[in-house]
Amino acid sequence: MKKRIGILTGGGDCPGLNAVIRAVVWRAAQYNDNFIGLKNGWAGLLTCETMALNRNSVAGILYRGGTILGTSRTNIFKDPQVAKKVTENIKKLGLDAIIAVGGEDTLGAAARLSQRKVPVVGVPKTIDNDLPCTDFTFGFDTAISIATEAIDRLHTTAESHNRVLVVEVMGRHAGWIASYAGLAGGADIILVPEYPFTIEEVCEAIRRRHDAGKFFSIVCVAEGAQMMTKKGKEVILASRSKDAFGHVRLGGIGAVLAEKIESATGYETRVTVLGHIQRGGSPTAHDRVLATRYGIEAMDCVNDGDFGKMVALNGTAIVRVPLKNVTKKIKTINRDFYELAKVFQY
Repeated sequence: MKKRIGILTGGGDCPGLNAVIRAVVWRAAQYNDNFIGLKNGWAGLLTCETMALNRNSVAGILYRGGTILGTSRTNIFKDPQVAKKVTENIKKLGLDAIIAVGGEDTLGAAARLSQRKVPVVGVPKTIDNDLPCTDFTFGFDTAISIATEAIDRLHTTAESHNRVLVVEVMGRHAGWIASYAGLAGGADIILVPEYPFTIEEVCEAIRRRHDAGKFFSIVCVAEGAQMMTKKGKEVILASRSKDAFGHVRLGGIGAVLAEKIESATGYETRVTVLGHIQRGGSPTAHDRVLATRYGIEAMDCVNDGDFGKMVALNGTAIVRVPLKNVTKKIKTINRDFYELAKVFQY
């Protein structure tokens, strides 16, 4: 029986989103199903703002960054009336299923809709790679490739000027980007949210490098890294205002760290904040392939009537896991992996 399916992309934009959209549309054509795009994430179900999707409309988007559907951080369960309107509009639009592409918040909403018997399938997306139940999310490989290239470039200027350079990368609660990019780029110190640090231990590591004749250092720090002070663990905020899901905006740890390093050691220290550069541009080949595999499997879930699932990567296989398991906790860096970076410290 021919089905009418909606797809949305929620949360922060991410390289590979368009690859997912392209894949599900092409797979749907094989099943003779119709697809519509819900614009701007879950907000599209509140406004019924949609766009037609077919093989012609998704031509040439595989290598494009961002999302042709737009995105937002809309919390449809913040207000019971809003949630009710969403379910009403699903019927109004005549949707037989929804494919939700997003991270923790987007898939959390999808899981709650699934509990209300809405036929929904999730696709894991986040450059932070912090979603459980999957080995990797698409967008992560692109983000760490960008961050690694930045660290590579900073090495030459740090060495030329005998400076300490602090590189701030994304990572609210998990240090996947900092750890992978730091290791790949040869950062001398890596700081992540999972393991709080003191400014004293950072400065001591930098002094040891100088004593060994290495008069420059690269420090890679995740935006959510926690600094131990006399008051306890401290996270630096760019703003105390919160988004629809209650998240404050992080940012500024790099600048604070650079100032403290220079003050404590006397070594000239500068900071580079990569910010949204990590989200932008074309996805890597790895992310294009992973996103494509996710999109095809998500459409196969719909065709099988296997709802309430998220597609995931397990080793080299694409599998299906219950959506309800995805939002229980985030996936963080374990101690053994984090300790790898310390092998290369003086």
